[in-house]
Amino acid sequence: MNNNSEKLLGEWLQKVEQQLDLLLPADGTPPYPLHAAMRYSLFPGGKRIRPLFCLAACHAAGGSSDSALTAAAAVELLHSYTLVHDDLPCMDDDTTRRGKPTVHVQFGEAIAVLTGDALLTMAFEVASASPVNAAKIVTALARAGGSKGVIAGQVMDISAERPDEKTICAIHQHKTADLIAAAVETGALAADAAPDRQQALVRYGNATGLAFQIIDDLLDSDETAAAHKELSCLQVWSTEEARTHAAKYTAEAIHALAAFPPAKTAPLIHLAQSALNRTT
Repeated sequence: MNNNSEKLLGEWLQKVEQQLDLLLPADGTPPYPLHAAMRYSLFPGGKRIRPLFCLAACHAAGGSSDSALTAAAAVELLHSYTLVHDDLPCMDDDTTRRGKPTVHVQFGEAIAVLTGDALLTMAFEVASASPVNAAKIVTALARAGGSKGVIAGQVMDISAERPDEKTICAIHQHKTADLIAAAVETGALAADAAPDRQQALVRYGNATGLAFQIIDDLLDSDETAAAHKELSCLQVWSTEEARTHAAKYTAEAIHALAAFPPAKTAPLIHLAQSALNRTT
């Protein structure tokens, strides 16, 4: 089962890479600095987890990966915009991402701001071309990326000085879980899944997103350093408590898939378990 899931996910990853390459303006397209920066931010990419969630959800709901490929690309464009803006000096002030200088270091702060703007705008242009439920897919992404979603999480992240457990959980919800849940929702919409199936998949995505961010916090810092770095669940939980929460959310995610055919949900289960057990 895992081998089959890994094979499918590998095939889908290649499709996502090809789709993003086709969508992005070619090198040298005016205005050069902007399009060069957009490509720089997207390639080489990370693990493309969010678009894979989208495609795996479509598969679980009985759809074809091709019908969700446009939505998957839109999800990655939106995610990439958040990374470019998160790295800015006025936000997290990060100088490296994925082993290379961040966009504002490489191209300047003004181009970085405009690169994020362009990626976000392009995400909705791409999503609007989805072959199935395009308007609903656009709405799902807008809701996840808006002032009650990712942006809310970023505002809370930069303004919380002495976070408590409630604040940390809210930041996890909006900065990470909202977009992963939306990625799964867009996949369900691309498969034209029934409302109850959509809701079950969104529950899976939300729980997986919460677990994902807890593991990120564990990988980013230890308990001693956590109090001196950016916000982390390790400021309110021990390492053991954090791992317990992540395992609980992962179990909830897998349980949400109980009504689906096991063969169809294998890639989603593989993604959830891999997110929980990852070391990088």
